[in-house]
Amino acid sequence: MALTTEKVLEAIEQIHKDKPMYGHPLWTGMVENTFNIEQVRYLCKQHGGIPLHNQRYHGRLYVICPDPEWREMIAEVVYEESTGRIFSDGVSHHKLYLNYAKALGLKPEEMYDPPYCPGVIAFQAYFENICARTFLEGVSAHMLAGEAAIPGLYGRIAKQLQETFGLSDEGVKYWIVHDTADAEHSDVGNRLLDQFATTEAERQLVIKTAKQMIDVMHLMYDDIYSHLIKLADKPAAA
Repeated sequence: MALTTEKVLEAIEQIHKDKPMYGHPLWTGMVENTFNIEQVRYLCKQHGGIPLHNQRYHGRLYVICPDPEWREMIAEVVYEESTGRIFSDGVSHHKLYLNYAKALGLKPEEMYDPPYCPGVIAFQAYFENICARTFLEGVSAHMLAGEAAIPGLYGRIAKQLQETFGLSDEGVKYWIVHDTADAEHSDVGNRLLDQFATTEAERQLVIKTAKQMIDVMHLMYDDIYSHLIKLADKPAAA
């Protein structure tokens, strides 16, 4: 039976249901307030391996994009990450993340090159590679897998951070902005499939890539979590 657009999107939706971001104890702990401040700081440093280095991912996707209209869409993503002038009042997303770190008591110099755990290093290498391999694979990994899991979750994390640790609105704006922004550019499945995945093999590749991306993300979460739980009884730094 031929893989229709609807069937591909249903398959990707099922992949997300089978491995939901919120279902992982790393993110469940953030939403349900089971981590102490040192654990949250550790996650902040590790998770920074993505938003503080987005030019390594989104930039590659823009360069290999073969279509002017899609290139404009990717350019908007890159522009917003770099300037924040679409969703975040002119504050770039890396600054939003540094503001979050600052609210947790972390300095900017601690954030760009911390001792990343192996899971983060492996994810960075994979994400760079997939975003530069082919446009179809890059967008499938980036928008249909990575960003599609975020809307709804990040807003709950922001709420918990404020209630538990007293973070300001500025301190949680990174989470609020991405809860909205990623919803905007994750809803591209129909357009992507109809334009770039017209053969059965290409549609199978989209499903394979989305599953692979989510699996690699969960490997990263597993590794971060394995280190984070060791900080459960560590007293907060001054």
